[in-house]
Amino acid sequence: MLEYLPRVTDQELAARLRAMGAVLIEGPKACGKTATASQVANTIIRFEEDATARSLLTLDPEALFEGAPPILFDEWQLEPAIWNRVRRQVDDRGARGQFILTGSATPRDDATRHSGAGRFAVIRMRPMSLFESGHSNGNVSLATLMEGETQTGKDMGMSFTDLLERIVIGGWPDLIDADEDFARDWVGDYVKQVIEVDIPSMGHRRNPRNLERLLAALSRGVGQAVKLSELAKDVGGEAGPVANETLYGYMDALDRLKLTDNSEAWRPHMRSRTRLRAAPVRYFVDPSLGTAALNIGTAELRADPNAAGFHFEAMAIRDLRIYAQPIRGAVDSWRDANGNEVDAVVTLRGGKWGAFEIKLKPAAVDEAAAALLRFAANVDTATHGGPVVLGVITSSGFAGRREDGVHVIPITTLGP
Repeated sequence: MLEYLPRVTDQELAARLRAMGAVLIEGPKACGKTATASQVANTIIRFEEDATARSLLTLDPEALFEGAPPILFDEWQLEPAIWNRVRRQVDDRGARGQFILTGSATPRDDATRHSGAGRFAVIRMRPMSLFESGHSNGNVSLATLMEGETQTGKDMGMSFTDLLERIVIGGWPDLIDADEDFARDWVGDYVKQVIEVDIPSMGHRRNPRNLERLLAALSRGVGQAVKLSELAKDVGGEAGPVANETLYGYMDALDRLKLTDNSEAWRPHMRSRTRLRAAPVRYFVDPSLGTAALNIGTAELRADPNAAGFHFEAMAIRDLRIYAQPIRGAVDSWRDANGNEVDAVVTLRGGKWGAFEIKLKPAAVDEAAAALLRFAANVDTATHGGPVVLGVITSSGFAGRREDGVHVIPITTLGP
């Protein structure tokens, strides 16, 4: 059995259990939800593999609640009726930290399933960040950056090829010690399972070729605001665009499986009258899904620096989301009609915000820093305040604050 590596979610889970009767952990399959929940659960019920437990839900549901709390119901979405049972137990017990539910898919809305408001806390979990997998030293804390403080550090000394390999392998706990060939097979099988089993099981008519084309189109458009109309053309291929209903169904399924993780548009008041873009920027929950859908590895990324830059951006966005979550941060994007853009805007409760550009090549840092400064100067600070941090996340080098105030952050120095 693999040794459990601490996750950023651990402390968030502990805090939520102290505050609420039940905690729901949502995330894609194999991202580590069960392992994390099992560290604190005293009773574990696995619906995916325990036929007896599934039967008890109908025959003797009270028996499922006899174990010592916290009780973990793993893959709860396979037996959605457990939701209302847990909700009732939370009300009856009047105690905190009683239950954990983990799920790798969100069931469709059900009129018989009551709201969990006031009973359930919800935690989003993703595959491992570089800090969690041991590929970042965490010398530069996002939380500290969002306090406006300067930090310094040195990257992990990872070669360019090794960094590209982290994109292809991804943050899956099962691949923590895997080489690229094994990882590509594993993630390729994962994508195949999504296409052939997971999406059809959610009620969508099976058309593997359409799904393959959709995943490939999303992969080619990672880090970009690809329109649904363009995706419909790519999915339909020579037969013409697929129907909107079909495309929406596929996109909804990917979202419910927690495989997509888009950046919504941050639309602040600006000093200029330039129109802001509202379309989301598209990402997978882990960069390896994008490379797997295109069947590419480090060799192909090295040969196509532009594509490598977008997939590097996807990895950095994944890590930013993980590091921002404990401080209740949201990671959005900003784009205007003139083609100006900022890759990541982190906003906190209370209105604090910081902006980050993501550049694979350290040589692009100067240009990115200048763009951040122009952007910040155009935000209406009377409404939003000034940024607490402007930073460029890049592949290597030293971390620190430049004379112009912009932070340079090698990705292998970034942490929560």
